[in-house]
Amino acid sequence: MEKVNVNQKFSLFSEHWSPKIVGELNGQHVKLAKLKGEFVWHKHDEEDELFFVVKGSFKMEYRDRTVEVSENEFLIVPKGVEHKPVAEEEVWVMLFEPSSTLNTGNTENEMTKKDLDWL
Repeated sequence: MEKVNVNQKFSLFSEHWSPKIVGELNGQHVKLAKLKGEFVWHKHDEEDELFFVVKGSFKMEYRDRTVEVSENEFLIVPKGVEHKPVAEEEVWVMLFEPSSTLNTGNTENEMTKKDLDWL
C-alpha cells in the first residue's frame, strides 16, 4: 500500500515502446511507456486498452480515422479494434490493461515485449 510517483518512475527508463509495470490490481497491470515514432498495426482480441497521456500527445490511427490524444486525456481502444499509435515527439503514457496483454497484440515482431520489467 505504497504510493507511486509517476514522474519518478518515468525517470528510471529512456527506451521507447518498452512498457514498464508499476502496479497491479484486479488482474490489471498499470504500465508506463515512452512512445516516439510509429508502432505497428495490431489488435487485442480479448482485451480493451486504456492510454492516459501524462506528458505530450500522440495520434491513435485506426483504419478509418485518426484520434489525437493530448496531455491529461485518455483513450480506450476496445478489444478487436485494429490500431497503431504514432508519436512525432516523445510522449509519456500510462496504460491500464489486463496482465495478459501483449504490447503488439496479434502481431509479433522485434517490437514485441513478452517479459516486462517492474519498476
